[in-house]
Amino acid sequence: MTKEAGRGHALLVGAGILCSRLFGLVRQRVFSHYFGLSDAADIFSAALRVPNFLQNLFGEGVLSASFIPVYARLLAQHKQEEADRLAGAIFAILALIISVIVAIGVLATPYLLWLIAPGYTGEKRELTILIVRIMFPGTGILVWSAWCLGILNSHHKFFLSYAAPVIWNVSMIATMLLFRHLDANRLIVYLAWGTVLGCLLQFLVQLGPVLKLVPNMRLRFDTNSLHVKQVGGSFMNVVIGRGVVQISAFVD
Repeated sequence: MTKEAGRGHALLVGAGILCSRLFGLVRQRVFSHYFGLSDAADIFSAALRVPNFLQNLFGEGVLSASFIPVYARLLAQHKQEEADRLAGAIFAILALIISVIVAIGVLATPYLLWLIAPGYTGEKRELTILIVRIMFPGTGILVWSAWCLGILNSHHKFFLSYAAPVIWNVSMIATMLLFRHLDANRLIVYLAWGTVLGCLLQFLVQLGPVLKLVPNMRLRFDTNSLHVKQVGGSFMNVVIGRGVVQISAFVD
């Protein structure tokens, strides 16, 4: 890769991140306007902790360190078919793992609440449980978005994957504006659904271009593949390393 190409890619990454951050700032401003320092604001912040923890644990950073090197190497060796098979296998495995984690998380939310919001009682606790359960599936969808980012980056398509969170922010902003007439406790429930919708839209906006880049992809649990084993070995090492960091930050 030439220096000029590297600068161009860095510029696209920076532009995508800037767009995302600007819309994130607007989202936070709208959120503060409607919720301020209310109990509803506390509930939403607490409810985001577990999904954010899981997304950080299994998402972009982990896949960048485990999946992208193997996938990009296959592309560099002009082994498109093997790269497509690897992409399909990793997506299928991630879908299974995240589905199980989300299902367990939804069922175990009342117990997790003692960790993320131990002082909440009564109606505030029940509403927090509801919000966490609504938003848990969004975690899995964001991990799929990280998989899309890995595919796009490996093909030197940088802007879309980093700008995609814009649509997540827009979904939340639109939800708050559309249902602004509701009281805070009802609005926070709609916002939770708007958050999940934003996660889905963030994934779908990347999925179309990704499918064009992996024309031979098949969703198969190809665990016997050498390339899948390479990704799996790196994946577990990175997950353990990031897990220690995430847990330490959570405790702090």
